[in-house]
Amino acid sequence: MSNTVKSTVAPSTITRDLRQLDTTTGNVYESLVVIAKRANQISNNIKEELSGKLSEFASSNDNLEEIFENREQIEISKHYERMPKPTLIAIDEFLNDKVYFRNPAKEQQV
Repeated sequence: MSNTVKSTVAPSTITRDLRQLDTTTGNVYESLVVIAKRANQISNNIKEELSGKLSEFASSNDNLEEIFENREQIEISKHYERMPKPTLIAIDEFLNDKVYFRNPAKEQQV
């Protein structure tokens, strides 16, 4: 996931028109399931990315001085805290048709 996608998403929650959510699927609940699954994917990706960056700072003999003095680690953590939440990114991707999804149950009915 690139930083440009993250930066175009509003970092705070906004009121949404539910009628926009069901235009793609025809069902607001199905749309919410798609958004929720995508938000989980994004959350897992961000968590892996953050863990990878913070693992560089891990040492076997941590002491209190090292924990409080590591400015770079604090800045990385603050950066991730300021990012839009995965749900907001997932909603933006869904509304802008950037999410691929399919419903196997609907495909079998045809």
